[in-house]
Amino acid sequence: MFKKIIVVLLIGLVAWAFQATRPPPPRICGSPGGPEITASRIKLRDGRHLAYKENGVPKETAKYKIIFSHAFGSGRHDASILKPELAEELGVHLVSFDRPGYGQSDPDPKRTMQSLALDIEELADKLELGSKFYVMGYSMGGQTVWGCLKYIPHRLAGAALIAPVVNYWWPGFPENLHKDTFYASPIQDIWALRVAHYAPWLTYWWNTQKWFPSSTVVSGKPQFSPQDMKLIASMIHRRETPKEDAKQQGEFESIHRDLILGFGSWEFDPMDLENPFVNNEGSVHLWQGKEDSLVPLSLQRHIAGRLPWLRYHEVTDGGHLFPFANGMRETIFKTLLLGEGEVA
Repeated sequence: MFKKIIVVLLIGLVAWAFQATRPPPPRICGSPGGPEITASRIKLRDGRHLAYKENGVPKETAKYKIIFSHAFGSGRHDASILKPELAEELGVHLVSFDRPGYGQSDPDPKRTMQSLALDIEELADKLELGSKFYVMGYSMGGQTVWGCLKYIPHRLAGAALIAPVVNYWWPGFPENLHKDTFYASPIQDIWALRVAHYAPWLTYWWNTQKWFPSSTVVSGKPQFSPQDMKLIASMIHRRETPKEDAKQQGEFESIHRDLILGFGSWEFDPMDLENPFVNNEGSVHLWQGKEDSLVPLSLQRHIAGRLPWLRYHEVTDGGHLFPFANGMRETIFKTLLLGEGEVA
């Protein structure tokens, strides 16, 4: 009798554990009980929909056309990287979009760096942005730009990676550098990233359970630098209310898949990429704040050292939010589009 009770308890425990690790089904936009569809969307090659927003001057009169990839937990509405007056001055048409599973873009269970790059290429074609366009990515969105440089370099007029999140498991990092930077992270981030890399099927459970602290970024408690805290204080009074929840279709299909893809085993190493502009017909820029407490400075410096064709810009007093400091957005855009405003 006792053995039967133990067996039943074990079966119950396994069933509970299995259920706990399974994320709930996504609340697809437009489905019964799901969020309403209000965004402009295109239909992709596999039947998914990608939501987007057009910003800046009309594309018919624009001199420069840019596709922008948003940060972790954000979405197409967060296109504040481009100020309206700057768009008018330079003639910029910027398309921001919800990455799969975010906002009103359909989830993509098969999301890869290649599929993200192909999504961007298809978005450019459906919106008739021309044979070549610029790409720009901030923070987690910077990883999407690496994918574009790998898979669609022939479509790019130029690229900007702004404080791009780094995957500690890229093979090009020396073991000692990997360890020094990874183990300098908060302990809850170390474990959350380990789970995303080695046991992605546990990512949902790890970041929703209450026994151990989850990722500082997922929990909304990132360890910003003093420079960032000052910027946040100055930005609060003018921050617009989000028009929708970027995670409304479910945290697993948005931020958790970001973790799994961003810190998983990539199909390529960015440090092995070749110069996409051998004839200087365009340029690639990587911007990093020297005081960034979220993305290790030493790793960005190593990447820049491995890619001599990459134009590396280090902002002396900048944290992770440095693009929103006075004058930085102007500098980033003019450097990418006009070759002006270089900083050391």
